[in-house]
Amino acid sequence: MAKNLTKRSEDYSKWYNELVIKADLAENSGVRGCMVIKPYGFGIWEKMQAELDRMFKETGHENAYFPLFIPKSYFSKEASHVDGFAKECAVVTHYRLKNDEEGNGIVVDPEAKLEEELIVRPTSETIIWDTYRKWVQSYRDLPLLINQWANVVRWEMRTRLFLRTSEFLWQEGHTAHATEKEAIAEAEQMMNVYADFAENYMAVPVVKGLKTESERFAGALETYCIEALMQDGKALQAGTSHFLGQNFAKAFDVKFASKEGKQEYVWATSWGVSTRLVGALIMTHSDDNGLVLPPKLAPNQVVIVPIYRNEEQFDAVSEVAKDLQTKLRAAGIRVKFDDRDTHKPGWKFNEYELKGVPVRIAIGPKDVEKGTVELARRDTLTKEFVNQAEVVDTVSGLMTEIQENLFKKAVDYRTEHTTEVDSYEEFKKVLKSKGGFISAHWDGTTETEDRIKNDTKATIRCIPLAGEKEVGSCMVTGKPSSQRVLFAKAY
Repeated sequence: MAKNLTKRSEDYSKWYNELVIKADLAENSGVRGCMVIKPYGFGIWEKMQAELDRMFKETGHENAYFPLFIPKSYFSKEASHVDGFAKECAVVTHYRLKNDEEGNGIVVDPEAKLEEELIVRPTSETIIWDTYRKWVQSYRDLPLLINQWANVVRWEMRTRLFLRTSEFLWQEGHTAHATEKEAIAEAEQMMNVYADFAENYMAVPVVKGLKTESERFAGALETYCIEALMQDGKALQAGTSHFLGQNFAKAFDVKFASKEGKQEYVWATSWGVSTRLVGALIMTHSDDNGLVLPPKLAPNQVVIVPIYRNEEQFDAVSEVAKDLQTKLRAAGIRVKFDDRDTHKPGWKFNEYELKGVPVRIAIGPKDVEKGTVELARRDTLTKEFVNQAEVVDTVSGLMTEIQENLFKKAVDYRTEHTTEVDSYEEFKKVLKSKGGFISAHWDGTTETEDRIKNDTKATIRCIPLAGEKEVGSCMVTGKPSSQRVLFAKAY
């Protein structure tokens, strides 16, 4: 299997696009701007989904499902929300087709116009808060901790598989609370859940922070985020959690009777991550040979490839392979025995290297005689011979070792590509020559933020929550600044 991938150093964007296609993760569909997620790509998303779903439920959340279609009037109830999504909305205007009377195929029946247009879900705050009005009457009904796994549509002109498509898969949490303090604690908690997942499962280091006012979610009072750095020096927003205040509660009249018997508006949050995380996984770890997957999220953590010349050798090798497969599975390791006779071992080696399987085991007739196998690590591309009796313990250890190694490499890259600057000239120079995160002082105004964005295409990725709040002067205006913020070009 010839990979023929463009090198990252030559054209990172082209490398990414080729890798997604050649590793069998996804492809463009017949619907402009939409993707088909293929079984291998969906297998990665399923692993992400399973771990996140477990984490949500451990923090008290339950899953529900809400309609795909949202009446247009719902959007007009929260002004900043509709402003934020108006340009991305797909709108349903009719409910019936008919045969054209002049024989020109199928046409929309003009008589079947909807009384009120329906918006195809770009996000669910409006339909959910209209529902919550019926669910919340008393403080006893709170907190309401609901998550939804769904698809959303945001009409995109320029798309890229996983990173930006007109339709994508995600989860969206929507919670209601009796107090402002509880809602803020919820928004912060979910940011921390996302950061935990990114670092401990994806092996992607992230910076936790707040978005600036201009970068906040439409309708939010505060947006918490996790920001990751990709191998090309661009940032990627990997998850957001929003404190919505009482905006949606007031817009949809969601009140509760407090313990004192007073009618009060609830406090709200929403939070979400999407299939964009698959793109983050690819761009953080993969190399010029293909995909590199952290063991915790790999659909197959181990693949066993038999090497043989005749049926007798195949039978002997298969016996060892199947025994190992059984023992590895008993140890909780996801393992595939590739006994296809339609492809040669060399082709299979290339395929699994391209698909990023963490560990490959090769077994041939000599290994059967010696009681050994050959182990190959995807992260380091190193090989070693291991006694068959030691394979389970060795592989179990490698799962942890590879996971930690990928995280360390990503942390080292981020450290090397995070630069403090104090002047605007230095900022522009570093952005052009090195990229990555740039830590600099900003005067807190939208005007300065817009100027930097227009001059350089770099944006404030977040106001970091960790670290010392170093007082200084804005690199552009010289005005006082209470702390450094992180800038980068971003996806």
